[in-house]
Amino acid sequence: MNRRGVGAGAIAKKKLAEAKYKERGNVLAEDQLVQMSKHLEMFKTNLEEFASKHKQEIRKNPQFRVQFQDMCATIGVDPLASGKGFWSEMLGVGDFYYELGVQIVEVCLALKHHNGGLITLAELHQQVLKGRGKLAQDVSQDDIIRAIKKLKVLGSGFGIIPVGGSYLVQSVPAELNMDHTVVLQLAEKKGYVTVGEIQSSLNWEKERAKHVLEHLLKEGLAWLDLQATGDPQYWLPALFTELYSKQITPGESSEGPP
Repeated sequence: MNRRGVGAGAIAKKKLAEAKYKERGNVLAEDQLVQMSKHLEMFKTNLEEFASKHKQEIRKNPQFRVQFQDMCATIGVDPLASGKGFWSEMLGVGDFYYELGVQIVEVCLALKHHNGGLITLAELHQQVLKGRGKLAQDVSQDDIIRAIKKLKVLGSGFGIIPVGGSYLVQSVPAELNMDHTVVLQLAEKKGYVTVGEIQSSLNWEKERAKHVLEHLLKEGLAWLDLQATGDPQYWLPALFTELYSKQITPGESSEGPP
């Protein structure tokens, strides 16, 4: 009986000690949370002071703007979250990106009949700059990407597709999966791809390759050349337009495509 009593007492002491450790741990966690909140609040205040001091440079310099956005992201602050509030009033960046979004939509709509709603980020950037004029505030490709992410919230079909070392911007609500993305990457160098090239490069069955290409044709994102030598070629307008512009000289560009 005594031995059992000693065992029960030891268990009770152990549970009491565990409860105290847990309580102490909760207190320490709460203290750390309070300290972290203070540090974040101080950082946010310093960030606002920094923004006030450098607002002109943030507005005018695209690279400086990227660095500022990264600083904001470290503490969960999104200057683009709303067109109202401190950041919009202080920097005007909220309005800047929404206005840029409108310009992006206009460019994509104007070129949709030509590229099917798929355009390289580089070409979109150039078209937006051309439309803004020389005296307008400069924008970078990073600005374009951030504005497109805002458009995605509207469910407007806009999206960004990584292709090799660059990006394609999708402006139509076409359903593209990983197979489509891989094929786009394969077509990047030449602007077109064939069923045979997909089979040999990706080790796919013929039906899988044809299914992906037929979907791109159906969505208007690809053109089929049946007169090509060898296998029919599936051309991606968004890709071959940029490749063609890189290959011709300034003098040839005025003559138009052959």
